[in-house]
Amino acid sequence: MYQGHTLKLVMLDDGVAELVFDLQGESVNKFGRQTVIELGEALDALSALNPPDLKGLLISSAKPALMVGADIGEFQGFFAAGEEAVKAYLASNNRNFNRLEDLPVPVVVTIDGYALGGGLELCLACDYRVMTDEARIGLPETQLGIIPGWGGTVRLPRLAGVDTAAEWIASGRQWDARAALKAGVVDAVVTTAKLRDAGLHVLRECHAGRLDYAARRAAKTSPLKHNAVEAAMAFESAKAVVAAQAGRHYPAPVAAIEVMEKAAGEGREAALVIEAETFARLATTPVAQALVGIFINDQLLARNAKRWQAADRQGVSRAAVLGAGIMGGGIAYQSALKGIPIKMKDIARKGLEQGLDEANRLLVKRVEKGRMTVSAMGEALNRIEPTLVYDGFDEVDIVVEAVVENLKVKQSVLAETEREVAESTILATNTSTISITTLAEALSRPENFCGMHFFNPVHAMPLVEVIRGGKTSDRAIARTVSYASQLGKKPVVVNDCPGFLVNRVLFPYFAGFALLVRDGVDFERIDRVMERWGWPMGPAYLLDVVGLDTAIHAEQVMADAYPDRLRRDFTSCTEVLFDGGRLGQKNGGGFYDYVDDRKGRPQKQSSSRARDSLGALSDTELSDEAIVARMMVPMVTELVRCLDEGIVASPAEADMAMVYGTGFPPFRGGPLRWVDTVGADGFRAMAEPWADLSPLYELPDGLLRRVEGGESFYPVVPPQGGAQ
Repeated sequence: MYQGHTLKLVMLDDGVAELVFDLQGESVNKFGRQTVIELGEALDALSALNPPDLKGLLISSAKPALMVGADIGEFQGFFAAGEEAVKAYLASNNRNFNRLEDLPVPVVVTIDGYALGGGLELCLACDYRVMTDEARIGLPETQLGIIPGWGGTVRLPRLAGVDTAAEWIASGRQWDARAALKAGVVDAVVTTAKLRDAGLHVLRECHAGRLDYAARRAAKTSPLKHNAVEAAMAFESAKAVVAAQAGRHYPAPVAAIEVMEKAAGEGREAALVIEAETFARLATTPVAQALVGIFINDQLLARNAKRWQAADRQGVSRAAVLGAGIMGGGIAYQSALKGIPIKMKDIARKGLEQGLDEANRLLVKRVEKGRMTVSAMGEALNRIEPTLVYDGFDEVDIVVEAVVENLKVKQSVLAETEREVAESTILATNTSTISITTLAEALSRPENFCGMHFFNPVHAMPLVEVIRGGKTSDRAIARTVSYASQLGKKPVVVNDCPGFLVNRVLFPYFAGFALLVRDGVDFERIDRVMERWGWPMGPAYLLDVVGLDTAIHAEQVMADAYPDRLRRDFTSCTEVLFDGGRLGQKNGGGFYDYVDDRKGRPQKQSSSRARDSLGALSDTELSDEAIVARMMVPMVTELVRCLDEGIVASPAEADMAMVYGTGFPPFRGGPLRWVDTVGADGFRAMAEPWADLSPLYELPDGLLRRVEGGESFYPVVPPQGGAQ
């Protein structure tokens, strides 16, 4: 009946039509402009038939998953075009879904793999939903700073109730078949083998009059069946809970509930207008543009990793880690958790015990949270082989060195290990500051060597920097990226320089903090300001977590490398506290004091001892905006230098490294996207008042060139026409 590039419509026996989604040239189905247009054309073809020639419509997918949602890559162009363009974009597919919902015959959708975002909204427009036991569904739009825009806030509360709709939409989570069936979002759960037959069976039941699909439609297209008191209680309770969870920087979850509340007394058409108005308003905010940018940048990281994995072909089936401390134990845990056997070598039995204790502690936590069975925990522990010798190292695919951060010690350990492994084995070092090129001078096969910088704690931090030294081969990079991907991490390939990417950019930020404290600004106030700006922890708290001893060592390395910007002519606050024996969380006191709670987690408290050590700290005339500028300008300028020097390949990779490696606020999209948001001229105005304070505040040539040329880091490509 209809054949397009993204879907087809065919007639089956007994008057049943089947709409099959199958986006050509892609592994998944997406609701892009072309899909929207072709769905309208398929519905035109279908409208030519009426009962008794047409008795029902089955919706399915020719791919393993029904629909992963809208084509997010199209969002930025539409969003940048303004609210009216966004509403026109929504209206085109809302017309389709309304036509689908108004067909004179029952409509059943079969869900395998995924039905997310617009994919689930398609399903909600159908009369019945049949799902496989392995499939997952959800409405993740709030994670992009927006709300569902194709009827999700309208149909879900009318189908499953306000409480379910609030939880599903505000959380943005994916839900399994059991949860979906219990919530009433789907009507049946079957195995993949029985999915199609089950969908056809439901259509036959409708045609026989045993299922009342018309009543279903009436409920979805009418006002919510709550009295005023019930509705007020449900919505006010939901808003309070969601506001506390989402926080002030993420308005979409609360906005979604407000839309449902406002539309509760309306029918479908008016409710969709309310939804579209709020979607369009949110879509044109910097938060939505930043979070959509994060999604697109994350997809870029995934594509890059897949290219390296394809080049590697082999992957990692056996690994080893040298040094069994907290870091080595964390790496061993992650490898074992992901099913990759790993040897954990140390020079002392006590070190091995510490590493095993760390892995065991992390596995026990998973069991306690219900995320792992006891037997699976045992299997994971059995994949970790503690050893004091190199037996079997000639059989591993990659060795990660994680010994003490000392050039001579690392070179000695790496050279010794190289003699014990096969010629094809890749050696990687988990160093945070030491040059990969310099470390490779001790090796006879430097082409098989690179950096693999994990962030602490390994199990929680998604980023892994893969660092190319002067003689590192593509094969070494490919194998290391493969291993990082197998571990569930986000690898970013960078070139060698002191501090690599993240630490090189983070320590100018810490230098800005040191200058503020030197000038009398209270470090607790700085933390509060930066946390309100969006950081998960302020710089003083972050230094305590990193460890003041670790930070000072890294600061010295960075100051030697970049003396014009990072060498100080004063004793920093970090050095004062360190000299007084305060190391941060690790010994109970740094900028703050730390006391363990009932679960053994360190809780920070204001420290009179730290404040006394640092002398007079006053509430200066400096505004909060000035504090943000003095903290952020050094970070951004260093990141621009890294980009222009080729340390990192693209603005997207630079931004994602900072989000995943430092906790940079996702709702700001990364440092470079934030500069695009405030504008290059705006950023220059932010930096200029402090130009005489330190070279940290001098704009590099690359940034000045962008300011003068009006260039952005992320040029917006306008949409090439809209769906009609």
